[in-house]
Amino acid sequence: MEKTVLDTICSSFDNFFDSEKKIAKYIINHYDKVVDMTVGQLATASGASEASVSRFCKKVGVKGFHHLKISLAKEMVESDIKDVNLSNRISVDDVEQSLQNILANKVEELKQTVSMMNEKQLKEILETIQKARRVEFVAVGNTIPVAIDGAFKFNQVGIAASSTPIWESQIGAVYNLQKGDVVIAISNSGESRGVMTALEAAREVGATTLSITNNEQSSVAKVSDYHITTATREKLFLDGYCFSRVSATTVVEILYLFLTSMIQESYKNIARHENAIAGDKI
Repeated sequence: MEKTVLDTICSSFDNFFDSEKKIAKYIINHYDKVVDMTVGQLATASGASEASVSRFCKKVGVKGFHHLKISLAKEMVESDIKDVNLSNRISVDDVEQSLQNILANKVEELKQTVSMMNEKQLKEILETIQKARRVEFVAVGNTIPVAIDGAFKFNQVGIAASSTPIWESQIGAVYNLQKGDVVIAISNSGESRGVMTALEAAREVGATTLSITNNEQSSVAKVSDYHITTATREKLFLDGYCFSRVSATTVVEILYLFLTSMIQESYKNIARHENAIAGDKI
């Protein structure tokens, strides 16, 4: 399945011009109404010009406004958000409905992330990781917890992996890798200067690189040997951009589960680790 228009809008939001952001915000908050609008009506409602709407359509990969409306309508029918009772509204005055809204969008986020995975590429990624001497997870900001969790999981199954919240230490660790080792870079926009520096270091030492971002056209994605695109729906709920770690964590979990099935001693390794830390549990 291809990336949906709504996911493209959410992941590309920070790269839009101000007028395009107005259009994006309106579509995100009123996508059910846009399917019945004209170009002029959307321009007026969003506070942008008709020319901006046309440029916006090209930026999100559709042929024109009519194509945009058809795509949005199709996505509403095919997704869990098609229920007329669901919306992007969250309020403590209606906790039950708000929970359903969040759940529907999170389910769609995960479905889109999984559906965009290329089976052939995923198999190559898994085989490369399995053969690696070391795996280094790199990330900055709020994706650091995903990287640390990934290193924890990989070590459990018997793959030597590491990560650190200190960006300078990440770079140092990457420079100690060798050909055949793997760097897994996690970034929201794929435009993080720190992550780019880590990938450049990986290329210098000959390590294989895998990036996990929301944007397959990002700088990080383009310089990586492999890339996995994650879907995000956070923009449906938050005006300020906030990266959803759910889809990125799911990608790491998928890699972990496949590797568990591929490594002969994985269950023994997991049990050994669990027994070693059991004394810390009440």
